[in-house]
Amino acid sequence: MIIATVTGNVGKTAEVRQVGSSSVCNFTVASNKTVKGEKRTTWVQCALWGSRGEKLAPHITKGKSVAVGGELSTREHDGKTYVEIDVAAFDFTGSKSDTQRSGAGTHREASAPTGGGGFDDADYGAREGDDDIGF
Repeated sequence: MIIATVTGNVGKTAEVRQVGSSSVCNFTVASNKTVKGEKRTTWVQCALWGSRGEKLAPHITKGKSVAVGGELSTREHDGKTYVEIDVAAFDFTGSKSDTQRSGAGTHREASAPTGGGGFDDADYGAREGDDDIGF
């Protein structure tokens, strides 16, 4: 299992759909870096499962600055490699005024772990009471 954190801007506004008896919130995050003066963008397809995704979806809009953490994977399709992350930790990283304008406030439904900067196994998986958190 590869655990990763990605920070960047939402490239595609979140969409929620049903997959069997579960719901999934899908969105993309663009992460930029500059190599020898050339800007490179990596697109990461994100999946946030369950009620957390449903509650956050209206606030995950194109252009928002976010940080996501979770299990990283890749898939091949038509000769292209796609980077995907099964989101376990989510946070809005834009300025406070950006977040308040959107109506999202500063509440974090799933937050990135704090402390030593590393991820803990407890950060990946359902926490008791997650479904009871109002947004």
